[in-house]
Amino acid sequence: MSTQAGRRTGIGRRAGALIAVAAAVGAVTALPVQARAAEGAEGAAVPPYAFDGSAQRIQGAASSLDAKALKTGQTYRDTLKKDGKLHYRVDLDSKRNTYVSVVAVPKPGGKVEYGDGFKVSIQDNSGADCGYQDVDFGSGQYARPLAAYARRIVDPDSSSCQKQGAYYVLVERESAATSTPDDWELELRYVTEPLLKQAGPSALPEAWPSATPAPPAGGPQKRQGGAGFHEAVSLREGEWRADIRPGQTLFYRVPVDWGQQLFAGAELGSGTEGDSVSNALTLSLDNPALGFVDMNTVRYDGKPAALALDPLRPVAHENRTSYEEATSGMRFAGWYYLSATLSPDMAAEYGDGPVPLTLRVNVEGSPGQAPAYDGDPGMFSVTADDREAAANGASAAPATANGTMKVLAAAGIGTGTVLLLGLGAWTLLARRRA
Repeated sequence: MSTQAGRRTGIGRRAGALIAVAAAVGAVTALPVQARAAEGAEGAAVPPYAFDGSAQRIQGAASSLDAKALKTGQTYRDTLKKDGKLHYRVDLDSKRNTYVSVVAVPKPGGKVEYGDGFKVSIQDNSGADCGYQDVDFGSGQYARPLAAYARRIVDPDSSSCQKQGAYYVLVERESAATSTPDDWELELRYVTEPLLKQAGPSALPEAWPSATPAPPAGGPQKRQGGAGFHEAVSLREGEWRADIRPGQTLFYRVPVDWGQQLFAGAELGSGTEGDSVSNALTLSLDNPALGFVDMNTVRYDGKPAALALDPLRPVAHENRTSYEEATSGMRFAGWYYLSATLSPDMAAEYGDGPVPLTLRVNVEGSPGQAPAYDGDPGMFSVTADDREAAANGASAAPATANGTMKVLAAAGIGTGTVLLLGLGAWTLLARRRA
């Protein structure tokens, strides 16, 4: 009798656990819908930036000699204080180019001044800069995520930053005295790029297609953006409709192959006319290594307001020889990231409800021949799966590691149905054991 009771207790616990899992899965399944509903509600909180869930916490050092090492392919998180400086270490060889990106995430609603931003650089052990990038909020003077990268390029014709050994990543924040002194959260990523088997062309063609193409055909399609680079929603060429709230940033990504040219613009839809809000919408472009490429803003007064990024050269390896940020940034194939931010000042004039947003994306030209890399280019390429993700609107976030959930999602079976089947099977097993 006691044995049977023990078995029944065990079975009850298993069934209870499965029911709990079912409830949890149901709750998780409902979350995206609830989140979307919350985003569209007046007075609802703007979704926070979505950090990479696999990121490891690290603490940047005040001195380069105390800097902790970053590992290639790993994402990290840290915190940067006002006017702070943080050091990290990377151990480099002479066989691959190096890119260390930093995404700075201020608290929403904070005040920033023109020129506020940060600088990220890679330095050798003499303190000389190997490569750096400065980014700031520009004329869009409101807090929003900013991305930049530092790079160390292997170049046989250069005498600096070419030795193997320890190098240091330095992140420096610049803020005006009147800016909000809150800490900024950082998301760091360290990636590498193989060298070429043999040197390719280094001169940029003088003539290139800079005329803005006709708007993409097919009409607008609904595609709401993600809350961070890690959750960026994939786009292909087309016209994409979303809703954006004051203070919110939406993230998208577009695959652009070698020889292809990206054109991007955005438009805010009309609403109740009111006072003009300068720099109401900011559209930014970052490359596959999360290096800043370009940015533009537009004012809004209740009438339709449109902006476009400046024409960019076709993606080419030789673009990296340019001193122009926008050209140098178009240096490799892969996912290019678009982020759109609506000024929090819009709430005072037009309410904090969603504003209609349209993104227009053109990808001109056929994919060209990739440069002869001496190894797998990895993320610096465009695959058939990438193009499929762009067509389907897949998120940049990887699928769950739970194989069962992958199968259920792929099969399109209702979660409730599967759980009921699972409970039924468990009940049958329990009866047989009893």
